[in-house]
Amino acid sequence: MRRAGVVLAAVLAAVVVNLAAYALGRLAGGDFTFTREGEAMTVDAVTVAGFSAVPLGLGLTVVALLVGRVPRIATVASVVAAALAVATIGLMTLPVDLDAVSTVALAACHLTLVPISLLAIRRLNAAAASEAHSRPAASAGTGRPAW
Repeated sequence: MRRAGVVLAAVLAAVVVNLAAYALGRLAGGDFTFTREGEAMTVDAVTVAGFSAVPLGLGLTVVALLVGRVPRIATVASVVAAALAVATIGLMTLPVDLDAVSTVALAACHLTLVPISLLAIRRLNAAAASEAHSRPAASAGTGRPAW
């Protein structure tokens, strides 16, 4: 699979899995409402989809552009992706006054990004290696992305 396809597949998987976690949280009685500056705010399905797709898509796009050109980018990206997924639970989910079910469901959404990110980064690394081996020597180093 080409690198753009890997990014797209990972983003779609994250959105689908996280919307399922959100739906299960709703079915379990979570209201996904919290207070910010005295005003009630609700986390809805669009927010879950966006918070799943945008950061993952941006991060994987950076990796897709750099993998094969920057040594160890896949290793660094794997550590950063996992750390950010876990850290954002403490930065975004736990500090607000959500009910317990909503907190667990949203924390699960963050955690689902770990395996999805790691698998996608591994696939991007493999795709770059495959492209490097199949590219004729004359076109190597043209500076054009292979995706």
